[in-house]
Amino acid sequence: MRPSSSPFLTTLLLSGFAAIAMPLVMPLSLLATPVPKPAAKPIQAAPTPANTAKPNPFDEPAVPDPLLPSNPRPLTPFEQRRLREALGDLDQQAQQQLAAKNGAAAFEIWYRVLRLQPNLTLEEEVNALGRIGGIAWDNSRSEDVNFIGQRLRQVQQEQEQAKNLTPPLLDAFATAYLKIHDLDRSLVIQQRILANTRQSQNAIAQDKTLNRIGELYLAKFDYPNAAAVYETLLDRAQAKGDSYSEGIYLQNLAEIYNKALQPENAVAIKERLVARSLKNRQPQAIAPLKISIAQDYEALKQPEKASQNYQEAFSLAWSLQQFGAAAEALQNLGKLYQSHEQADYALQIYGELLKVEQRSYNYYGLMRAYDQIGQIYLKKQAYPQALTAFQQAFTLAQSINYRVDYYQKQIAEVNLKLKSAKP
Repeated sequence: MRPSSSPFLTTLLLSGFAAIAMPLVMPLSLLATPVPKPAAKPIQAAPTPANTAKPNPFDEPAVPDPLLPSNPRPLTPFEQRRLREALGDLDQQAQQQLAAKNGAAAFEIWYRVLRLQPNLTLEEEVNALGRIGGIAWDNSRSEDVNFIGQRLRQVQQEQEQAKNLTPPLLDAFATAYLKIHDLDRSLVIQQRILANTRQSQNAIAQDKTLNRIGELYLAKFDYPNAAAVYETLLDRAQAKGDSYSEGIYLQNLAEIYNKALQPENAVAIKERLVARSLKNRQPQAIAPLKISIAQDYEALKQPEKASQNYQEAFSLAWSLQQFGAAAEALQNLGKLYQSHEQADYALQIYGELLKVEQRSYNYYGLMRAYDQIGQIYLKKQAYPQALTAFQQAFTLAQSINYRVDYYQKQIAEVNLKLKSAKP
């Protein structure tokens, strides 16, 4: 069944102020010689290859560090304070070397810092490993990242065996692994932290940890698990009546379902965002949502609903003078009709698009709309109308100095067709 004709354009596009809940009035239905042996030579022993592997920078040097007592023992509080001050000075020296593009010298200093850290608290050592490991990552020093990662794992294993992984230490390890981009280990630790927060029934810490886990899944492009986490967060926010967090989690879920190419789930979330915007009297947020919903329906092969949402997006955007959104809705709607071989309706849509672009003084948008009109007329072999459209586009192209040669070529080709079409 072909779509019904002009009432849609008269009531919607020419007025531009139809209600959001307007009915869909224009449905889409298509909607060899032997080689001599060499003389024998005496067998010589193969040379021993030089050992080029970089020594582990965490190995203790033969000479004790002058910042430590000559006799190995735990430091007194005063000695610890002096060591912290000295490590701060060393860190500044390393930063200066790095700024001067002397990366090797900088990390030689930083490794000295890291070898000295075990003389302070365990949490300080883990934090230093994460911070310096992050610098190595940012400067593409993969070998240093590997060494620091090995040390982190060694320290963690030692504390696991000693059953000394306190909540603050777990936080420090999770952060340190994140800084060296070891997302899997950071995620495992965050899961342990989450279990602890559930056991202690600490709702605030639980939400904080769930957010970190969601971010880690997103960093790993693991959208199914990320969606599950944010759905949980959304339920928790609704149960607490936390409207602000609810809006954030809905936005996160909409983006996740878009990236996961799950338009059906995306539509459900975005419809909730539309309802939320209406409830909060934020109509300016609705048109972009409606356009996004329409695109989801296109992906779902439901052109009727796509058309309806584009129409609603245009109506509201026009009434709020959101000309960019109004133009985007019409552009997408025109393409939708073209893709379903409904050229006449597409022409009317692009005609209305010209009015929107004129209202916003968008010369590029006007040029593009005239180009679409010209292409449709060209396909219909309506050469005079195609020529007029391309000439309009050419004038606009000259004014913004963009694609002038392209439109000259289009005009020349249409003129040739006009001449060949004459009796």
